[in-house]
Amino acid sequence: MNALRTAALATAAASGVMGGVLFGFSSFVMPALRRLPASHAVTTMQALNRTAPRALGLPLVISGPGTAAVAARALTRADVPGEVRTLLVTGAVTAVAAFAITVGYHVPRNNRLDTVDATSDAAAPAWGSFVPGWVSMNHARTALSLVSSGLVIAGAAQLA
Repeated sequence: MNALRTAALATAAASGVMGGVLFGFSSFVMPALRRLPASHAVTTMQALNRTAPRALGLPLVISGPGTAAVAARALTRADVPGEVRTLLVTGAVTAVAAFAITVGYHVPRNNRLDTVDATSDAAAPAWGSFVPGWVSMNHARTALSLVSSGLVIAGAAQLA
């Protein structure tokens, strides 16, 4: 059970890291970018979107698919109590949902923004349509990541 507990805590930590980073974007990065002229905001967001995958790739994969693997392992072990399974599976569902929002919503939007010439007349409308949905969905994946972390920690705490 120690290996399962260790893996659960590692995935919970990754979800917590993701939730913290995403909270930073929602609470101060995006509000700061909104204060900039569209050309500067687009250029900055393009740079962030090129850098973030390298920095956050591992925590993102550990938090989503990694948590799902932990939950799958818990489901196949007879010595894992039902309440722990419930916590780990629910934690995995929320982590995978955050991962899915990232891959299915944020990555395509970020890629579209990357094609915008920040010095063109298209920058302002592109930025104006980018921000509202991006931020709303970022709030969702922030909450999902933090909830996942808490649920998986609660499950891991009950593993002997």
